[in-house]
Amino acid sequence: MFIYHYNTIACAYPLKLSAGSRTGNSNNAKVKVDIPITVVPGKNTIDLLSLTVGLQNYGAFFDLSGAGVTGPVKLNGLSNGSSIDLSSQQWTYQVGLKGEDSGLPSGSSSEWVSQPALPKNQPLIWYKTNFDAPTGNDPVALDFMGMGKGEAWINGQSIGRYWPAYIASNSGCTDSCDYRGPYSANKCRKNCGKPSQQLYHVPRSWLKPSGNILVLFEEMGGDPTQLAFATRKMGSLCSHVSDSHPLPMDMWGLDSKTRRASNPTLSLSCPSPNQVISSIKFASFGTPLGTCGSFSHGRCSSAKAHSIVQKVCVGSTSCSIDVSTKTLGDPCKGVKKSLAVEVSCA
Repeated sequence: MFIYHYNTIACAYPLKLSAGSRTGNSNNAKVKVDIPITVVPGKNTIDLLSLTVGLQNYGAFFDLSGAGVTGPVKLNGLSNGSSIDLSSQQWTYQVGLKGEDSGLPSGSSSEWVSQPALPKNQPLIWYKTNFDAPTGNDPVALDFMGMGKGEAWINGQSIGRYWPAYIASNSGCTDSCDYRGPYSANKCRKNCGKPSQQLYHVPRSWLKPSGNILVLFEEMGGDPTQLAFATRKMGSLCSHVSDSHPLPMDMWGLDSKTRRASNPTLSLSCPSPNQVISSIKFASFGTPLGTCGSFSHGRCSSAKAHSIVQKVCVGSTSCSIDVSTKTLGDPCKGVKKSLAVEVSCA
């Protein structure tokens, strides 16, 4: 048994068998790993698959940081106790995967093989299945729980890379969130101890009523039988905008005089074109508290905010309201105010 040592952000596959893998992160991008391997008499090959998900684009000298296999690569554990540095050996370099070159993401390649038993928890494997689109017009997502890390294609279109096996830290989350001031990675942490992402949006415009093709490239190993489609039924729409918020982006190009005379805007729009705003669940201008679904009135609240929002929004697919005392009244002079609204669409 030999120990294979390398410095990298990659996976090792000697003899075409997965020997192990290691993942770095923003705090520890250069990882060192020792992987036991078994060699055979004669020629042995070592393949390293390096996958970079996101490159750091901030901080001092970020452009000097390497990616992939930065070396050294050593073979340790020889019979005489020595090691061989493979870094200076002849290596070949290839971008992409053979499966991509063979057209596997489209699902139409002739290299697909149907098996009675679906392989599970195997790294570096392609999966393909057919499915019918979920009924209705609600937004659709794929739930990737049970999978490790890879990429997914719907009818040949990539919906992106998935990585539910990457679990967020168990600490650092908070119920409050305020992005004002200097930014840090510790601000507004949510879902501690959970996958970084579980649901991945699938545009309905990519789906046919039936005969859709889902292709997965799984890098770490997972169970595709746990994949499920989820639809989102929009019960409420919420927005919370303060009188100190920036103007809408479409107003940034206006002349300075017009911008000074304008105010922040709260905008709401039902997700489907055949829906309209049917009722106002909550509306408060002043110092409202809480978050979507649990808004409450603060110490000051305009008495006419609800009726104004109802008049502007109910019966419309979308609506916009100036967040200003001129529009909504001034329930508490000298206090920074905001408008919080929750509506229903039907």
